[in-house]
Amino acid sequence: MARPIRFEPLARNPRAELRDRLDEAPLKHAEALLAAYEVLQGLHERGVLDILKGALSAGDTVLEMVVDMAKTPEAIRSVRNLLLLSQLLGNIEPELLGVIVRSIPEGLAQVSAERSAAPGLFSVLQKFCSKDSRRAMGVAVELLESVGKGLQPGALTETGLRTAGVSPEINYKPEPPRERRH
Repeated sequence: MARPIRFEPLARNPRAELRDRLDEAPLKHAEALLAAYEVLQGLHERGVLDILKGALSAGDTVLEMVVDMAKTPEAIRSVRNLLLLSQLLGNIEPELLGVIVRSIPEGLAQVSAERSAAPGLFSVLQKFCSKDSRRAMGVAVELLESVGKGLQPGALTETGLRTAGVSPEINYKPEPPRERRH
């Protein structure tokens, strides 16, 4: 008949294990600790730690101030506007936005180079007749027409907020592109 094997688990001391790990940590992570000390020193020299310490000691006062500022109509509109702008940017094709962004410095450079004299009426009209200007004006007219549709009478109040019946949630859905007339 088999005899039972006596098993006596070793007494475990969690505090001793933690102390051992703490004793080994500086040796294992010396570079990381030195980098952390440098970051702490930089934060201390720039006064960031003092600001954080003051914010922690002020506690609820700072939080109440932030909440009070966030509850203002201006802050609420700002957040809504930022959300709308992020949706707008998300709906623009990156290639199109890239063309626009690259074109702006080129146009500004031409303007600043020719800035010394005011352009004559005929030179302005000549620029309006170029293919590139007509193409850009076509885009601008399409954009203005879309904005005009959104500004129909009664669509906005004096403050610019939508009237009753329109949800305050952001429900922007771009129109499908229309066929262009040549």
